[in-house]
Amino acid sequence: MSHLIAVSGKGGTGKTTIAALVIRELLARGDGPVLGIDADPNSSLADALGVSVRGTIGGLLKGFLLERDRLPPGMTKGAYLEMKLHEIIAEGGKFDLLAMGHGEGPGCYCAVNSQVRAFHEKLAPNYRYVVVDNQAGMEHFSRRVTPEIDTLFLIADHSRRGIRAARKIRDLAAEIGLSIRREGLIVNRVPGECDPSVMEDVQRAGLDLWGVIAEDPEVERADIEGTSLADLPSSNGSVAAIRDILGRRLNGASEGT
Repeated sequence: MSHLIAVSGKGGTGKTTIAALVIRELLARGDGPVLGIDADPNSSLADALGVSVRGTIGGLLKGFLLERDRLPPGMTKGAYLEMKLHEIIAEGGKFDLLAMGHGEGPGCYCAVNSQVRAFHEKLAPNYRYVVVDNQAGMEHFSRRVTPEIDTLFLIADHSRRGIRAARKIRDLAAEIGLSIRREGLIVNRVPGECDPSVMEDVQRAGLDLWGVIAEDPEVERADIEGTSLADLPSSNGSVAAIRDILGRRLNGASEGT
């Protein structure tokens, strides 16, 4: 059974960077294969990992709703969707990536979502880890497209507003009834030492602080130049921070638990 890691945070906190670095470190540890799921229409996990996306779930479903009455003879809707889903998986060596794309829009997609969920359940066991770069609203999970979360990384920037946003995401996950086995906070892009007022907000919010990552010129340069974060050296500060967090939080955790 695969271990599902979700990364969530408000826009601008660097959650896509964290998701990419988590995938990088899992592969460096020999914990592949890994499936990355880009569930935030506004993020660019594929770019951060240096792979090209051939299509998105959103685009596939839009096309399916237009073509569902003109499928090839003898092909069921489920078989057609599964074939198309395989076509849009981007391959990156020891990891694959699936992009969700934009929201579904009006209309009933219940049957289609059910098929996507069935595809995920069939696909996920082929991977040791599934890493989801999620949007702040947790919409991908609220539709139950994926099962319970084994590990949830809440990403905040170095501000009291960022900590409060992370708390709201945690509370939202509880409101929609998500099953989360473990969850923790990462404060990202910290300029020097953490401000005491920010740490006080972490305590007041009841968040478990798993790590602090400093501002990183190498990560910023990779973002500006459009280069893959997978190419960062093992000595890089952000890479080392993620290595430490995963070592403390995932070591000893069996797959799927």
